[in-house]
Amino acid sequence: MTYSLVVFDWDGTLMDSTPAIVAAIQGACRDMDLPVPPDEAASWVIGLGLADALRAAVPELKPEQWKAFSERYRYHYLTRDPELRLFDGIEALLSAVAATGASLAVATGKSRQGLDRSLDATGLRPRFDATRCADETHSKPHPAMLLELMDELMVPPERTLMIGDTSHDLNMARSAGVHGLGVTYGAHPITELQACSPAGIVHNVTELSDWLLPRVRSLAD
Repeated sequence: MTYSLVVFDWDGTLMDSTPAIVAAIQGACRDMDLPVPPDEAASWVIGLGLADALRAAVPELKPEQWKAFSERYRYHYLTRDPELRLFDGIEALLSAVAATGASLAVATGKSRQGLDRSLDATGLRPRFDATRCADETHSKPHPAMLLELMDELMVPPERTLMIGDTSHDLNMARSAGVHGLGVTYGAHPITELQACSPAGIVHNVTELSDWLLPRVRSLAD
């Protein structure tokens, strides 16, 4: 297949932020005297919208506690935010994809405020042609983010690829009728990614580049 729109998840795919998110969820639970989920349970919800993530990771949390929990989560996450970095090789990969004339986009469970902060901190805002966040439309694995991005950038499903580190990303891709590519260096184990029947699975950014670059080109080509 040849892809003219490459959509990336953010946390755990472009940015090495999985440990910070897990620690922030666990820290907020401690602050509010709630059961602390193990690393596996906290990392599984990465990529979901806030409400869905809280229901899954902290089922004891009552709806009236969501605001307070979110504030504690944000506190713990932002203390680690200045230390977060893109995975090695990501900037070069994005530049190489852009040089082919293909469009680049982001579909993330982050809030708009959170993604904008990350885009500005990394200097990547100009690199992406469009972005979608969980507080703007349906959360993953609902296909809305991908459907909206394809409509905005006028690229058909058969020329679109979704790249992510979770089953939420790959199930969203399948629901939207596009191919998915799983990366194993993020939040979900390889067995969960394989269960989604992606077009491929890669284990590091070098493998991601080797798999992706021969398969991308401008829609006009």
